[in-house]
Amino acid sequence: MNKQFTVIGFGGSLMIPKFQEEDGINLAYLKAFRAFLKSQMKAGRKFIVVVGGGKTCRVYQKEAGKLTKPSDRMLDWIGIRATHLNASLIQTIFEKEAYPELFDRKPTVEELKKMLRENTSLYVAGGWTPGWSTDFISMNLASMFGAKEVIDAGDIRYVYDKDPKKFTDAKPIKRISWKDYRKLIPADWTPGLAAPIDPVASKFAEKAGITAKILRGDDLQNMKKAVEGKTFEGTIIM
Repeated sequence: MNKQFTVIGFGGSLMIPKFQEEDGINLAYLKAFRAFLKSQMKAGRKFIVVVGGGKTCRVYQKEAGKLTKPSDRMLDWIGIRATHLNASLIQTIFEKEAYPELFDRKPTVEELKKMLRENTSLYVAGGWTPGWSTDFISMNLASMFGAKEVIDAGDIRYVYDKDPKKFTDAKPIKRISWKDYRKLIPADWTPGLAAPIDPVASKFAEKAGITAKILRGDDLQNMKKAVEGKTFEGTIIM
């Protein structure tokens, strides 16, 4: 069994598809995800789950914009704290398996050494600091823990040649280089940017030799194939 970590970039909208009090959190999905990850850990695999802000982040950012003209820095802090809330829920449902402390900042060298000595199968992370997306954090943690790939589990099945939400003729891409991928997305990152992997994270991944697998996070059978190195439905960026 390969003891390397697999990093999962976990879209916040998977767990909170609707921002509302009743039925806002997708409990059925979280229960299924918990069972899936526990079965993988039982088989000897290790994971780092980096949780995004999703709907929670975007609703708060949008409402803040109705009241004032917030700076990118303040919008970023809203997003970061939304990821901490979402990540805390994930950490709670894996309380017995997960490392007891949330990755809410970049670990020091000594902290990282201590973590690597621990026989822990799961770490959970949220946002760290303004200017650093959870995509970028996923790539950083992959590099720190020696992981060779990041699974980006969001709400799209593929990377497309254009925005599928705007263009019905958008074509899926099954394999693409980091260089060509960056031609499809905005050149600069801004808080709340909706792209599978943001431009800053993509440059880091290319330099670090990290592969990304883009897939729909709500299809756990397909995610299982990706985790186990089998052919899956989605996009490979390398």
